[in-house]
Amino acid sequence: MSAERDTRPIVLFDGVCGMCNALVQNILRHDTEGALRFASLQSSFARELMKKHGRDPDAIDTLYLVLDPGTERERLLWKSRAALRVARHMGLFYRIVRIFGFLPAGILDFAYDVVATHRYRIFGKKESCMIPTTEQRARFVAV
Repeated sequence: MSAERDTRPIVLFDGVCGMCNALVQNILRHDTEGALRFASLQSSFARELMKKHGRDPDAIDTLYLVLDPGTERERLLWKSRAALRVARHMGLFYRIVRIFGFLPAGILDFAYDVVATHRYRIFGKKESCMIPTTEQRARFVAV
């Protein structure tokens, strides 16, 4: 499948955030069907997507999920809604977490923001974006 026609969702993540990198590694382990692709928010690819959807490309404090990329139905989810949608592609434990989806986005996003505010302090910050292994590279649109 060519990159131009690949409409699998794309996870946009902070490439230097320790927590975000751990999340991506976890998704790679649990998304055994390869349903999700990835791009670092620091990449030009992600920056252009952010601009296209009216988001600040310098605001790298959240997880984004691009649904139906490259189609007329393309849309962007962020914060808790992106995280809950990502959980659909992971193991049973993560699917169970989706039960929180009944809560209003404002409450979930508040909790998300608390974690995001302290993520570098708790999980650290890397000097550079992660470099995917050869096997993982095919799932990355941009790093």
